[in-house]
Amino acid sequence: MVVLEEPLKEIVKIQNYIDGDWVESESSEAREIINPATLKKVAEVPEGCTEDMQAAVDAAADAFPSWRKTTPLTRARYFFRLKTLLEENFETLARVCTMEHGKIIDESRGEIRRGIENVEVAAGIPSLMMGYNLEDISRGIDEILIKQPLGVFACIAPFNFPFMVPLWFMPTAVATGNTYVIKPSPWTPLSMVKLMELVDEAGFPPGVINMVNGNVAPVQEILKNPEIKGVSFVGSTHIGRDIIYKEAAATGKRVQAQCGAKNHLVVMPDADLDSTISSLLSSFFGNTGQRCLAGANLVMVGDDEDWNKKTITRIKDAASNIKIGYGLEEGIQMGPLQAEHRKKRVVGYIEKGLEEGANMILDGRNYDSSGYPEKCFLGPSMFENVTEDMTIAKDEIFGPVMSIMRVTDLDEAIQLINRSEYGNAASIFTNNGKSGRMFQYDVQCGNIGVNIGTAAPMAFFPFSGMKNSFFGDLHGQGRDAVEFFTENKVVIQRWP
Repeated sequence: MVVLEEPLKEIVKIQNYIDGDWVESESSEAREIINPATLKKVAEVPEGCTEDMQAAVDAAADAFPSWRKTTPLTRARYFFRLKTLLEENFETLARVCTMEHGKIIDESRGEIRRGIENVEVAAGIPSLMMGYNLEDISRGIDEILIKQPLGVFACIAPFNFPFMVPLWFMPTAVATGNTYVIKPSPWTPLSMVKLMELVDEAGFPPGVINMVNGNVAPVQEILKNPEIKGVSFVGSTHIGRDIIYKEAAATGKRVQAQCGAKNHLVVMPDADLDSTISSLLSSFFGNTGQRCLAGANLVMVGDDEDWNKKTITRIKDAASNIKIGYGLEEGIQMGPLQAEHRKKRVVGYIEKGLEEGANMILDGRNYDSSGYPEKCFLGPSMFENVTEDMTIAKDEIFGPVMSIMRVTDLDEAIQLINRSEYGNAASIFTNNGKSGRMFQYDVQCGNIGVNIGTAAPMAFFPFSGMKNSFFGDLHGQGRDAVEFFTENKVVIQRWP
């Protein structure tokens, strides 16, 4: 098979991007970045320290007064230039994403496209940032609402979408007049290195957009630094709720913490099976299950045993034929997990499912990695007879595991979903409009799919979430993001 050219030819020694310059970290410690498919070293990234983050925050704070006074139209033009550069470098960005994360090239291309769409939305900030007014609220008195930026914001990014997720936040923050610091995942920092190269080429003023690499120390500085007005986070519920939300909010910062998930996909007996099965495979096994919008529990509705058996058999047969290997190889449909410890974690859940009595009908521990080292690879797994008290039905596994559950009717399915501690996403597959409306009306989740396997909002809609899937008041993307990164100032005036 043909393997696409790898854009990273030599080991990259990653630096921070601060105040318009590439600078060495003050930390002497570094970690290796390994291509999870080939196990080849592709980069070294510093562990980071407080001093690195403080330097970036100082640069952003110094840049804020001038950037705030830059007109929204001028700020938008920087993003038009950035968008052009992103398009010109689209394929390189996608291949870098595959090399550091492991996802297949088409998934990386989709990630780059979603990131670019957020840049495109930010370029419309002259309209999005408009306030409103009313004459004569009382005799001779007018009232005006103005949206103003606050200062320095920061993003703590996850490993699973290293290019896209920072772009849920940074473009809107900067377009509205704030300055920004991105802290990439220490596991997948290369996508942000490439983005900062293009930010620099686009000519953004020094200090407006900064990047600091590292692990714990830079995050701790983000949470306590008084110059940082707000924090955006994507990651696990434990970290998001107990550390990010708790500590940042305690210092008066705005917080949007988009956290864990356990998404249910409900299949009604009247669903179109051909399109449904295709959507299910993409949802459960796309990105090797490493998505907060990934399908986790498949809920089969009804007591028609023949229909249930036929549907599950078709899903199993299709999943069994997913071709696993290096994501830059043409024809590969699923890549490795991002790191060896992530594979071990998923295998632990598979073993827990067996221990608790679930019936394994497809064992992802048995797979063909197309000749690549098996350290991070895992195939699709499927369990039947899963009950909601089982660990695999409750915990976020973050891997290619499908747990199949049975309910008698749609009302029971909705109650099952609403009992979950998470509320990120849920989908229903049906040809019945009444069922679809009932589902979207009653399900307690932020993102709802109707005949959609992965309910991922577009850049001009907020990425929602409820319960233990989100902490904060305003979500990333869309109008929520504009509100998060601005303050409403109300002016009441009389000119006698």
